[in-house]
Amino acid sequence: MPAKYERVAEAIRTQIRTGELKPGDKLPSLSQLEAQHGVSYGSVRGAMLVLKAEGLIEGRPGDGVYVK
Repeated sequence: MPAKYERVAEAIRTQIRTGELKPGDKLPSLSQLEAQHGVSYGSVRGAMLVLKAEGLIEGRPGDGVYVK
């Protein structure tokens, strides 16, 4: 079974792939993602780091996280 952060990352990847999340769309807040996926802050943070490294998302300081 994949780690919790990897499950969250895969769920967001799928939303991007299917067009549910499009370039320029803002992702839910970290606390909203925690609640949606039933995971801890650390798992959501890990997922964000993976997706950022893959070039799928970008953080905008003071504004949020967006699909690239």
